[in-house]
Formats: sequence, structure tokens, C-alpha cells
Amino acid sequence: MFETSIVGSLPKPAWLAETNKLWPQWRAEGDALVQAKADATLLWIKAQEDAGLDIVCDGEQSRQHFVHGFLEQIEGIDFEHKVKMGIRDNRYDAMVPQVVSALRLKGRVHAFEAQLARAHTKKKLKFTLPGPMTIVDTVADRFYGDKVKMAFAFAELLNQEALALQADGVDIIQFDEPAFNVYMQDAADWGVQAVERAAEGLTCTTAVHICYGYGIKANTDWKSTLGDEWRQYEAVFPALARSRIDQVSLECIHSHVPPDLMKLLAGKDVLVGVIDVASDVVETPEEVADTIGRALEFVPKERLFPCTNCGLAPMGRDVAWRKLKALAEGTRLAKERFTGM
Repeated sequence: MFETSIVGSLPKPAWLAETNKLWPQWRAEGDALVQAKADATLLWIKAQEDAGLDIVCDGEQSRQHFVHGFLEQIEGIDFEHKVKMGIRDNRYDAMVPQVVSALRLKGRVHAFEAQLARAHTKKKLKFTLPGPMTIVDTVADRFYGDKVKMAFAFAELLNQEALALQADGVDIIQFDEPAFNVYMQDAADWGVQAVERAAEGLTCTTAVHICYGYGIKANTDWKSTLGDEWRQYEAVFPALARSRIDQVSLECIHSHVPPDLMKLLAGKDVLVGVIDVASDVVETPEEVADTIGRALEFVPKERLFPCTNCGLAPMGRDVAWRKLKALAEGTRLAKERFTGM
């Protein structure tokens, strides 16, 4: 009960890549870069275990960005001629690759880091992939001319890699869909179906993560415009509740999301964000336990999984480490308070 995990990303050590950046540049290349990625992956697996988390992940140490790390192994995408594009409904600009022909996997995408992680932990292993709608919102289309058609083309490739990750021994595969909080009607109309296509045939646990974004200025500025109640989840949660996806990961602590919206996910496991990724202030165990207590008004104990609000990638490494410990310590306190364990 109350199994803890993070959303997925963790800060890259300074010897691996630039720090405090969402799209950091690597510090090495070739074989040295491969080794550095492996070292950073093992470092963060050990850190998660030492902090006391129940479910660990690779920390996305081998990916420059949570979307583009997957795209680099796909034919039909031109990374040589990136273009500037507004993403997340023009919340901020990014240099993105272009889709120029039919999409096809070149081979395995994440075998290296998934197999490495599986070989070095006995804990449950979660692996993250970008969701189809969020990929579509993070590339420039010069071929399909139809975002739904392109999303399902990506979903098919995601499904191929997800099935292979399952065979690697991954216990939980999570699809990250921050775009669901931006294009709510599209998410309900076809976005959830695209995630289901990406998860087709999986027998491991499946999850979708929907957040209000990393703790970067563009996202925090956007949140300040959303008013006293953030009701974006209200549009997509019913569609997710009807879906075949097992778990939904959401923001909670320090957000303006009405907690009662979690009732819309009846029948699903809920990964409740109890750690704020938009602040360097480290939560106390009491704050974490209090957030879990509020969520328990709307989520059954056996379906509540304490988590982070979003990824920790742009955060300082020491702050991220202390937040991992706060997550575990606060959850232990919540178990004592609410379950007597």
C-alpha cells in the first residue's frame, strides 16, 4: 500500500550534461557518452533505493529530452534541420525536428537503459515513454498533414517499443501526456485512444502521466493565468476512467486542482503528486502526509500511489535527492497515520 515512485526524470550530473536545463547539451560523445549515461543511470537507481522508494526508474539519464530521446531512433524525422515552433499551445518556443516521411523504427530505442536498470535493481521498475499527442505537439509536421493520423503513426511505434520493454522485464510502462492539459477536447476525443493504441497488448501495468509541466518559468507563468481552480483534468479524466490504462499520474501538492476531481478516476490507480517540482523548497514529511490524507478523501487507500507532480530534470541534484527522501519519509508517516502500518 502507498507504493512510492517519481514521475520519471531526474537531474543529470554535471559531468554528463548541462545542469538545470530542459534540453541540456551532453558533456561527452561516442563511447565516453555511453559510459557516462550508464554511470548516471546506476547512480540514480541507487539514490532512489537509498531514499526508500518502492518503484524505481532510470531517471531518463540517457535522453536529452523526454520526447526527443524517443524520436532519435525513428526514420522519417529530420534532426539536421530543426525549426523553431511554439509548443503546448505556444506556451514557449523550442527547436524541434521535422517529420518528413513515413515513420518507422530503426530498431530498439531504450533497450540499453532498460536492460541496465533491470539488471541492477530488484525493485519494481517503471519506464517512461512520451505519449502520442505530446509527441505530435513537439515536432513539426511536413508529411502527414493530419495530427490525428500522425499521432496514431507514433502510437504504433511506441507500442513496438513498449512491448519490447515489457520483454526486458519492465513492470510499469508510463506514457507522458502533458499535452492533455492543453488540448483537453482533443485529448478526450482521440488522445486517450492513441495512448490505448500505444499500450495495446501490454500485460504489465500501464500508466499515463498528465501534469502542468516541468518547473520552468514558461510553465509557472502559464499556471499563474489559470485562476483559483485548475479544472483541466475534468475534461479528460472520464475518458481515462473508461480506458484500458491502469494508472493515472497527476499534480496535487501546491496546485489549484480541486481534489474532488480524483473521484472521476474511480476504478483506476492514482499516482498522487505530493512533491512540488516547481519549487526548491523541500517538503516536510508532515506536508507529504497531509497531501496524502486529502487525497484519501477521494481515492481508496489501495489505489493511492504517492508520486512527484512531474519530472525533476531541470532541478538541482541535491534538491532532487532531498525531495526523494521527503517523498519516502512522508509516505511512511502517512502509513502510520492512515493505515496503522
